[in-house]
Amino acid sequence: MLYSCKLKGACNLPVIYNKKINTAGTSNADVPLAEPGMYQLDITLRRGQSLAARDRGGTSDPYVKFKIGRKEVFRSKIIHKNLNPVWEEKACLLVDHLREPLYIKVFDYDFGLQDDFMGSAFLDLTQLELNRPTDVTLTLKDPHYPDHDLGIILLSAVLTPKEGEHVTMLMRKSWKRSSKFQTQSLRLSDVHRKSHLWRGIVSITLIEGRDLKAMDSNGLSDPYVKFRLGHQKYKSKIMPKTLNPQWREQFDFHLYEERGGIIDITAWDKDAGKRDDFIGRCQIDLSALSREQTHKLELQLEEGEGHLVLLVTLTASATVSISDLSVNSLEDQKEREEILKRYSPLRIFHNLKDVGFLQVKVIRAEGLMAADVTGKSDPFCVVELNNDRLLTHTVYKNLNPEWNKVFTFNIKDIHSVLEVTVYDEDRDRSADFLGKVAIPLLSIQNGEQKAYVLKNKQLTGPTKGVIYLEIDVIFNAVKASLRTLIPKEQKYIEEENRLSKQLLLRNFIRTKRCVMVLINAAYYVNSCFDWDSPPRSLAAFVLFLFVVWNFELYMIPLVLLLLLTWNYFLIISGKDNRQRDTVVEDVLEDEEEEDDKDDKDSEKKGFINKIYAIQEVCISVQNILDEVASFGERIKNTFNWTVPFLSWLAIVALCAFTVILYFIPLRYIVLVWGINKFTKKLRNPYAIDNNELLDFLSRVPSDVQVVQYQELKPDPSHSPCKRKKNNLG
Repeated sequence: MLYSCKLKGACNLPVIYNKKINTAGTSNADVPLAEPGMYQLDITLRRGQSLAARDRGGTSDPYVKFKIGRKEVFRSKIIHKNLNPVWEEKACLLVDHLREPLYIKVFDYDFGLQDDFMGSAFLDLTQLELNRPTDVTLTLKDPHYPDHDLGIILLSAVLTPKEGEHVTMLMRKSWKRSSKFQTQSLRLSDVHRKSHLWRGIVSITLIEGRDLKAMDSNGLSDPYVKFRLGHQKYKSKIMPKTLNPQWREQFDFHLYEERGGIIDITAWDKDAGKRDDFIGRCQIDLSALSREQTHKLELQLEEGEGHLVLLVTLTASATVSISDLSVNSLEDQKEREEILKRYSPLRIFHNLKDVGFLQVKVIRAEGLMAADVTGKSDPFCVVELNNDRLLTHTVYKNLNPEWNKVFTFNIKDIHSVLEVTVYDEDRDRSADFLGKVAIPLLSIQNGEQKAYVLKNKQLTGPTKGVIYLEIDVIFNAVKASLRTLIPKEQKYIEEENRLSKQLLLRNFIRTKRCVMVLINAAYYVNSCFDWDSPPRSLAAFVLFLFVVWNFELYMIPLVLLLLLTWNYFLIISGKDNRQRDTVVEDVLEDEEEEDDKDDKDSEKKGFINKIYAIQEVCISVQNILDEVASFGERIKNTFNWTVPFLSWLAIVALCAFTVILYFIPLRYIVLVWGINKFTKKLRNPYAIDNNELLDFLSRVPSDVQVVQYQELKPDPSHSPCKRKKNNLG
């Protein structure tokens, strides 16, 4: 029997009942809806069938939300990579009246908070028989695309009337948050809120593979490995043409469950232009591993051939927390002294990974963009530091929300960038982007409440609204310097590279500018040889004779040291030779416009998949140009004092190299270097190879990042002293 839903704007969301409902006598349809009642609704979410594919691999990671009114009353677990998921989860709900239907929404989980909408339906509670189990089949629909077939959800429901003072008090307590006098409503339940504070860290080092299965016609493979722990994912680099790859990659996962959890591992062979080949899979049961100890694991690949060798370490959680503004670690004098002591210069070699402490106060936002048709938004805020991500509650129907939350993080790299993003919670679809700011930790002024102008997704220009933050950073400078010389932490969830005309043009222009510097230098030297300017050529000739006759190896770092010092005095004297990169800004703005256009026309561009191999080649060229340009720009920005901390660190290193090269013969230096290289594997077989110079340069921002991290000047009307009243709607 088919019932159309009564809610306005939802006529395309039918509800199908497998069992015919007898409306005589026992149906609650005869209950007068004007009289509020008390009911217990027991629902069993059974399974889904033929759900929509939302991921690139043709699958989805579905989960289900139940809502009554605007309140989320249930959220199911996530079933990974399955279009026919089986949940068999039960929920017991207390309902104070039956006029509000039960709203069911299905989403595909994505770690980046942009969960994809997979369909929705309504269950009209007035059509359920009292005290009788009813099997229900819900046809999922998208209001924006009513003709799309999104599959079905099967569940069973029992509606039972409840009476008595005890139930009445329980109901009032359960629905207290929905009072019209309460201006803020929590976005997450207490259980879900606790779940996104991790209880420990799993440190994984992927060492090597042994005797992997040959998947290519040449008898070899191009293997890479994928790791998954809950919603966290990591993908290793690709090792071309080998059956015994040496990865030597290290990364961390957050541990949310006390018992540990299961890490799913799959090995793949990379194939250009077609689907990658599956090599094998294995699992790690973290509950079987002891804490605070490194375990060497040799895992046999199932459904394939070969082994993977890993090092796994479970450690206690770092200092990560969410609290109200009234609970503030740094305002408590005792806690503040403990934190300052932890990062004092005397504790240089105590836990080198723990570089510092970050506290972020997310106070409020003003003048946000209206994302809903009502002219309001339902904003919530996401705070990210590398792979650590925490979020606030949602403030409904408000363009000037107040969150008043305090977040704390451990700093593993002082060169990290704090990202604060504001989203609009959407009932029917994934969260809408409202604005974002990116703040390098080294640019933060402690204890100062500032109004940050929100930027667009590409961080190239302003969008509507400002957000008020107060940030404190405490760190150990020596630890931070040492950590600069090891590989930078890779972000697990990043947007996949795609072919973009504007991005390709931008990278070409940046690379061309770096190459032109070398060409112009060559022209300048050649002009000295041609005596185009006799005084200049004469001076160059005398300098050449002097340098060649007196040259020593220590003069190379000495010249670089003098160049850094010269630029420093230019800056402090007001003669800053750094120019604002308007070319990069213009290209970035064009790229943002193209991205917006791509988002609108994405469904019309299916032909790109047919030339996937060509696209991969173009993306590779695009990325190579970006790497070459970034390398040149990072060297320039080191000497331009773009990040003073790194420039001072370079001065210290160059002074040390100059002294070493002056006093120690070159043969001894080369001898020590060679002995270290030859014995490194013998001293530490699982050491991760790295280049300290490249690791240092990876912390220096490129010209594109300099533009993205620039702080925009807020409107003078936005001031902490001139606080506007919240628009409560």
